[in-house]
Amino acid sequence: MVNVREVPPELLMKQLTEEFKKKNLEVPEWADYLKAGIHKEKSWDDPDWFYTRLASTLRKVYVKGPIGISKLSEDYGGRVDRGSQRYHPGKGSRYIVRQMLQTLEKLGYVKKDKKGRSISPEGASILDKASKEAMKALVQSDPSLEKYL
Repeated sequence: MVNVREVPPELLMKQLTEEFKKKNLEVPEWADYLKAGIHKEKSWDDPDWFYTRLASTLRKVYVKGPIGISKLSEDYGGRVDRGSQRYHPGKGSRYIVRQMLQTLEKLGYVKKDKKGRSISPEGASILDKASKEAMKALVQSDPSLEKYL
């Protein structure tokens, strides 16, 4: 059985993004205007960033166990341009992280616990299916990876 941690994240994100597009999720109207956090100057160029961020959030909840909004915003943070001052990391937008988690809860992929959000059985199932499909695509390009299926 293929594990989510064994699949390259880029391939898994691509597979999950396609899954979310098929579900015809409604992209909120604020998605065109927000930027990723204080460390960014512009909003996203990719029109499908909402689905990609949903996929990334689902994977992070799976891998990092029960996790909260603050920790996820740190993961999505970056380097703040402060001129000649010392480096200081900036957090990502907690609003976007909260909205992603709420969307995943509505879909039934994430559940809320005392320690934060954790993956539900439905979420684990969709991640396992997507990782298997991504690994099949990877094996087609490199047959030596057949042993991981």
